[in-house]
Formats: sequence, C-alpha cells, structure tokens
Amino acid sequence: TRVLDIEVQVGRTGALTPVARLEAVAVGGVTVTNATLHNEEEVQRKDVRVGDRVTIRRAGDVIPEVVGVLREPRRRRGKPFHMPKKCPVCGSAAVREEEEAVVRCTGGIYCPAQCIRSIQHFASRRAMDIEGLGEKLVQQLYEQGHVRNLADVYELTREQLAGLERMGEKSADNLLAALEKSKAARLDRFLYALGIREVGEATALALAVHFGGLDRIRQASVEELMAVPDVGPVVAGHVHAFFREAHNNQVIKRLLAAGVHWDEFSVAADRPLQGQTFVLTGTLSGMTRDEAKQHLLTLGAKVSGSVSKNTDYVVAGASPGSKLTRAQQLGVKVLDEAGLLKLLKKK
Repeated sequence: TRVLDIEVQVGRTGALTPVARLEAVAVGGVTVTNATLHNEEEVQRKDVRVGDRVTIRRAGDVIPEVVGVLREPRRRRGKPFHMPKKCPVCGSAAVREEEEAVVRCTGGIYCPAQCIRSIQHFASRRAMDIEGLGEKLVQQLYEQGHVRNLADVYELTREQLAGLERMGEKSADNLLAALEKSKAARLDRFLYALGIREVGEATALALAVHFGGLDRIRQASVEELMAVPDVGPVVAGHVHAFFREAHNNQVIKRLLAAGVHWDEFSVAADRPLQGQTFVLTGTLSGMTRDEAKQHLLTLGAKVSGSVSKNTDYVVAGASPGSKLTRAQQLGVKVLDEAGLLKLLKKK
C-alpha cells in the first residue's frame, strides 16, 4: 500500500512514536490504515517517506508494521522523516535520553496526551478495571475539564456524566457503580495502574509480594528495590523517582481518601520456594493463573513466561499450549493443578 502521511503519537509515558497513515489495505483478514514505525532510527533505517509504496505485515499477527519500501525509480520521493523537537500535542521539548531509542515529551501531566492516556491505562481491565471508562469517554471528560489526573475519576458526579454526549442517566449510574466497585483493588494492580515507567504487571506483582504494603515500597531505597527479583537499577530508579515526586504522592493520597483499598500481601517469612522457577500454562479451575502466580511469588518462587532448561516446574492446566510440549522436550517436571495445590499447601 502507500504511505499517505507520517504522524507522531504521544504515549502515557511521553514516548513519541511515528505512525504511518496508509491507504486502506487488507492484512490477514483485517483492514489496516495505520502502521507503527517504532522510532526515529527505525524510520531512517527503512527510509520510509510520505508517498512511498510499502509492504505491511501484522507483527505477531496483531500490530501492523511497515516491513520495507518498494522503490519506484521514476517517482520523486518525499522528504526524509525527522522526529519533531517539540511535542506535537503540548509543545514541550522532546528529548532523547542517552542510550534510549525513544524520544519523549518532557511535558508530563501538563501534556494532554500523556494525561488522557494515563487515565485510560488506570481504568483498563488489568489495572483498576473500571468498566465503561473507555478511551472516548476519558477524552470527553478531559476536554470538558472534569478530569486532569487519576484521582479526579473518583470525584465525578452523576450530573457531570449525564451531561456528556451519548451518556444518559442510566449510563452515568452504571459508571458510578463501576467506579465504586473498582475501589476494592489489589496492591499489585494499583501499582500497575499508576503507570510507573517500565513497571508492568509482573514487576508490580513482584514489588507487592516482596514488600507486602504500599508504604514500604514508597519508602524503599534504590538498593532495597533492586533486591526484588528481576528489578534492575533502571526500573528501581524509575520506581524510586516516582515516589519522590510530590505530585504523585498527592494523587495517591487523594485516591486512598476516595476509598481505594486492598488487603495487604501476606509475605512468607522463610520463602520456601526461593530460587525455583515456575511456568504456568493452560486454564486452572480452582484459581486464576494470576492468583496462582501471586501464591508462588509469595513463597519466593520466580514465575517466568517461557520454558527453558532452568525451569524447575511447569504447571499445566486444561488446554495447555506449546509450553507443555517444550517442558516435555527438556525433561522439566510438570505439575497438574492438584500437584500445584499440594505443593502450595505443603509449603
């Protein structure tokens, strides 16, 4: 297909991502009109320019990306792409940190794009799971001035919501009920929802299990944070810096005052599975895989997403995938759900 334009999107951490706007093309049964170009280096390496004919694929059968340019010798090409020096949304300086491929907007929560996407992330299913608070509604709420940070969502009123486009009183009541329900959270999901740079679901769970409570995480030094499994100096630095920022602590204080709460994690003192690596595959009937992971981490185990010769156990539920085959090939011990429960109970 052909590249109609190259635009720059701003993510919730300020990352600027070039995106190719395309003439519509069918790829794997899906109509594609946009494709990621990842970063400035990638655009320049592939030399993608507006007007070029390009080959598209869906990376991992999901995310459309530009594979390469089809040269047309008799066609005059557009200008080479360069990342803007300022954020295209808020006009703040766009900088590239040393040893990073990503250019970032320095505007922080001043940048509407970062603010909107941070609220969208906070409300997402694997974070606070606020049903009904989707992308378009967050955009409306921001444009109407009703939300400017995460804590504002818990101060929304029925009148504010009912006055929005395509949002009647029943929809407003449903969203308020979803907001109330989301207040009964889990510490790891709350940490993930805060949107700390490079803290994904696994790292958030590891932090929650290791420290047991939010105050201990907030007060931890970089060295103490690095004692958490798979938390290196970069991630520890991001977590430490996040909780040193006065604005972040003010937002957290407001969230807790609004009623957001969770049960503190029970951390096993002796951590009997310390040093052992588990991989989960398939569906468990008595608990979710997320809950199984939490139990294992609490006992000191490491839970990995892939099977290797260093894996100690693979826990296989119903309809296991290729991880079970890989475990059998490597001679890794396989536990069914009953075996996992027996192991957890024994410990």
